[in-house]
Amino acid sequence: MGAAKALAETFWDIQMNGSHAELLPLFAEDAVFEDPAIGRVEGKPAIAKLLAHLDKLFADNPPQFEVREIAGGETVAWSRWVWKRPQNDVEGVGLYEVKHELFTSYRDIFEVPEGI
Repeated sequence: MGAAKALAETFWDIQMNGSHAELLPLFAEDAVFEDPAIGRVEGKPAIAKLLAHLDKLFADNPPQFEVREIAGGETVAWSRWVWKRPQNDVEGVGLYEVKHELFTSYRDIFEVPEGI
């Protein structure tokens, strides 16, 4: 199994069973985190701040996901996922670039639901 695919699988295991802050060790110091609802966040300190904010935001109602696919190789991986919401499900794709077994780029692609 490639390093990027393995890291993406670890990411989703934490995402579905832990806190957002537990994801921080998966990111390189100069990593970039991109999400259409959040925007672009650069660098591990800024990513740490974002993940802590997400833990507070979702403390009483953690997001529920279904992972449909995780694939990739040594330096690039992707996932197809569904954010299960009472109002409506949101389908998305995650793209991951990896160097030295850490994310250097994490990008989610999905249509942002109203009210977020």
